[in-house]
Amino acid sequence: MRYNGIFKNFRKKKILVVGDIILDHYIWGLVERISPEAPVPVIDVKDENYTLGGAANVAANIVALGGKATVVGIRGDDVSGNVLHSLLSDRGIDTSGLFSGKRPTTIKTRVIAHSQQVVRFDREDRRRLDERLFKKIKDFLSSDRDKWDALIISDYKKGVISEKMMRFIAKEFKKKGTFAFVSVDPKVGHFNFYKGVSLITPNTKEASEGTGIEIKDEKSLQKAGKSLLRELRCDSVLITRGEHGMTLFEKGSEISHIPTAAKGAFDVTGAGDTVIATITLAHVSGADLKAAAIISNHAAGIVVGQVGTATATPEQIMQSIKDTV
Repeated sequence: MRYNGIFKNFRKKKILVVGDIILDHYIWGLVERISPEAPVPVIDVKDENYTLGGAANVAANIVALGGKATVVGIRGDDVSGNVLHSLLSDRGIDTSGLFSGKRPTTIKTRVIAHSQQVVRFDREDRRRLDERLFKKIKDFLSSDRDKWDALIISDYKKGVISEKMMRFIAKEFKKKGTFAFVSVDPKVGHFNFYKGVSLITPNTKEASEGTGIEIKDEKSLQKAGKSLLRELRCDSVLITRGEHGMTLFEKGSEISHIPTAAKGAFDVTGAGDTVIATITLAHVSGADLKAAAIISNHAAGIVVGQVGTATATPEQIMQSIKDTV
């Protein structure tokens, strides 16, 4: 497989990312004592920063790879929403599909001490979108459908992706052939929403819970993957398996097992975002699905070696591929 040509095509592709946009907040510090008030560590804060999470991180991965991304979702009309908007704009991500409403910006705050996550706390509103916000997103998606090469659904179960939203997307996009490729990073509890998509990328836990089949060996893995293909009537399923790599199921094709490319996993935060972004961009850039999965596997191997949400570049991926040859 000649990867250079695929990577060059990244720059020509425009990807639409619809889903839950998250602001990741990191507080970095050291632990040197236990609180006298309770048996908990005292964090001596040294630094803090904000990064893009959820659907925003998917878009950031696309841009880091050289593609163009438009993100569609909700932000709060608050200070955190302003920070989120600035981070998106600074990355060159199109924010014309970002709408504000009477709900807070979703924030995940992680406290990191000595490169280990100590605690995480979330500020969010997980209720489904009201009709006003749903209509804004629907109108935006309907306005200029032909400008994008693929659509990614980034579902974090924060209210943007609903059965109603997926029915609209299926009707207006997939069935009408606007997008040849619609991929989904799923959440348990929403699997029935994703019927008819091109690709779904659950991890092992999500695939197990989504099918009711406990994945514990090769036989149960195959049973779960085939069940998802059948029940969701999708074209392909990529089950990400951590240190065991990935397994790709395609209609009418043999099952493909892809060993992990990670040198050592330190932080899996955002790895699923990297996988869905990379496999989608690579596939619409000319790679067959197995080659696209291999590329995404190397991208994921790069980001899990870093603390916090991260992205990979084509140069890093190419070097990782060369290192395994």
